[in-house]
Amino acid sequence: MSRLIRHDLRQLTKYAGLVGVDEAGRGALAGYVSAAAVWMDRSFFDSRQRRKIARRANDSKKMSPAAREDVHAALCEWQTQGVVRMAQTVSNVLEIDAYNILGATRLAMNRCFTALAESAGAEPSELFDVAGDEDTPLFRKDATLRPRVLIDGRPLRPFVWRHTALVGGDGRSLVIALASILAKVRRDNMMRELDQRYPQYGFAEHKGYGTAAHIDALRKHGPCEAHRPLFLRSILAAQPPGSGMQTEFEF
Repeated sequence: MSRLIRHDLRQLTKYAGLVGVDEAGRGALAGYVSAAAVWMDRSFFDSRQRRKIARRANDSKKMSPAAREDVHAALCEWQTQGVVRMAQTVSNVLEIDAYNILGATRLAMNRCFTALAESAGAEPSELFDVAGDEDTPLFRKDATLRPRVLIDGRPLRPFVWRHTALVGGDGRSLVIALASILAKVRRDNMMRELDQRYPQYGFAEHKGYGTAAHIDALRKHGPCEAHRPLFLRSILAAQPPGSGMQTEFEF
């Protein structure tokens, strides 16, 4: 049994369900920021086959593309079977420019909660705890019906929904790892589509991150509508071509 599965099973002794939330593309120079959420309960682990596949899940950045695609396919099948619920949403480049990347990430994640509630035929407030609400799960009569929300990274402030933030959560919690896989696979696919429209930038290779090749292409061709203006101003003004921009890459 993997460490991620053990973590979530411990949580499910106290809560009826878990919702894991993560994002992909927050540090990129181009493309949408992608968010995803996965909701499961204890019954997910009743199947030996599901546990076997779930053991392969990890921080999506540490998985091979083939492994990500395999787990992603399983997730889609589990959703069809009603074993898990999942939501995948984005914030676009205009929203990133308007609200900055943190605000746009919160917006995309909040859309996940709306999508999960819609899939259950309910309002989000019927399913999730509002942040700062004094009617805490400890005292509310329907506490056992509400899932615990786990979000990768540091606490989101401000954010509508009560949540527990786990730094490095995509390597600690199965539901967060599954959400990270959903978010990354969707965003990678979107960047491949952008590559068809703008082949001069190499989006299919670097997925919009600030590699040396990407910076060189930006200096040669200028930005396109998929680039994030807030991220490019200082880069194009001061960064010499070919020197690379950041150490975090997602492939």
